[in-house]
Amino acid sequence: MVWGMSEKKELLTTNRKALTINLDEPKYGTFAEIGAGQEVARVFFQAGGASGTVAKTISAYDMNFSDAIYGKAPRYVSRERLGLMLDHEYNLLHERLAVPRGDRTTFFVFADTVATKGFKGTNDAHGWMGVRFQTEPGGPPSEVLLHVRMWDKENLQQQEALGIAGTNLIYAAFYYRQDPKRFIQSLVDHLGVQRFEVDMLTVSGPAFAGYDDRVMALHLVELGLTNAVLFGPQGEVLQPAEVFYKKAVLLERGSFRPVTHVNVDMLNCATAQFVQEPQVKGKDVVVLMEITMNNLLLTGTLDAEDFLQRVDLLGELGFTTMVSNYSEYYRLTAYFRRFTKEMIGVALGINNLLEVFNEKYYEHLEGGILESFGRMFKNAVKLYVYPMRQEAFDRFQAIGGKAPAGSAAGHAFAAAVLITAKNVHIEPHLRNLYDHLLENHYIEGITEFNQAVLGIISRDVLGRIRDGEPGWEQLVPPTVATAIKARHLFGYRAPA
Repeated sequence: MVWGMSEKKELLTTNRKALTINLDEPKYGTFAEIGAGQEVARVFFQAGGASGTVAKTISAYDMNFSDAIYGKAPRYVSRERLGLMLDHEYNLLHERLAVPRGDRTTFFVFADTVATKGFKGTNDAHGWMGVRFQTEPGGPPSEVLLHVRMWDKENLQQQEALGIAGTNLIYAAFYYRQDPKRFIQSLVDHLGVQRFEVDMLTVSGPAFAGYDDRVMALHLVELGLTNAVLFGPQGEVLQPAEVFYKKAVLLERGSFRPVTHVNVDMLNCATAQFVQEPQVKGKDVVVLMEITMNNLLLTGTLDAEDFLQRVDLLGELGFTTMVSNYSEYYRLTAYFRRFTKEMIGVALGINNLLEVFNEKYYEHLEGGILESFGRMFKNAVKLYVYPMRQEAFDRFQAIGGKAPAGSAAGHAFAAAVLITAKNVHIEPHLRNLYDHLLENHYIEGITEFNQAVLGIISRDVLGRIRDGEPGWEQLVPPTVATAIKARHLFGYRAPA
């Protein structure tokens, strides 16, 4: 029996993982590494028995050599470059060794292209790594691709982390692929998320039949390997840096169970105002919906089906969707500052605005709510506040909405009167702070909204769907209503 095949809980050392693979006779392959030396190959050589595993190692560090071998790519540290490396080395391995040993060998290629901390220390330490492998001799290959970030301060530490992570990836592909969560957790064995982040993961091929990249991406957030993942309108997993790099960002946070006319109108109206901002005019803009991990773990465990339903519905409306573990808005806006210096806008409703002013969320900060707002608004950030009807606000609370720090109570308004950014009731001791933010345009009311949809509450719609009550279809976009009925989403029951 091969080492590691039967162990359940023991955390194997990096050396033992490499040795296990070296002694697993059918496995034989190439290591191609660009940008940080041959750190992964070094682990396998030091473990012993590498002659049984390593067909070739290569580090085409010079750009001209790299282009000559793999062809040109838009960037040297990119998914495209990694794909070219895997294609070339796997084809070459199969071409040269399929005849002499293909009937008893499962070939693999590990490749990475990374940028560790440069001599001047100003670059972003990140990279792409992947493994393409057979599960049986002569069989079709499967593949795992990762985008990673290295948080160590010193170059040598980053190189060490890369060697450990590459070994973890190869071992996980061979021995942990039947358990998606363990597969993901093992990627940072002997590293931890303080040193190493995996912000994108995709799998393909027969070894991963039944896997869903979106669920795998969600596990990255759930297990703490990254703080946010991104999905395109077609459900594809996106790499955040490639999407947000040097772009202005506007987002709306919500649970979207289901997405309603209010959600769509809120983001459309906020977008119309956002693109007119002097700091945004003429700039590339990314507009997206964002779901917090807290909303996905309502029962304490991941409900993957519920997650997929929401991402699919948002995608069908053409929205890019982000899932994060950022409960506080100041942490969310700080995340985008990793990729862009352009303006950031957040569209939110009255109920969420009051949550932002709830001091209980900032008790862990030495400076409390003032520190949180200082962090959130320090770099071209604006909140766009969507109005709400008084009766809708009261109904929101009645059907289970959180009790906010402030409230609409105390307003002598009729049920039809709107609560807006200007007349919302904020706790008296925070009112001066709120007025300062409002007068200096850190907070701005959304205008030109659709008054006909202001009374819609997602939780109310969800209840109607589950209870089989008629009329909810008019509260959501037509494509959403059609999808909910056709797929029986959110506990849909046809009316009696």
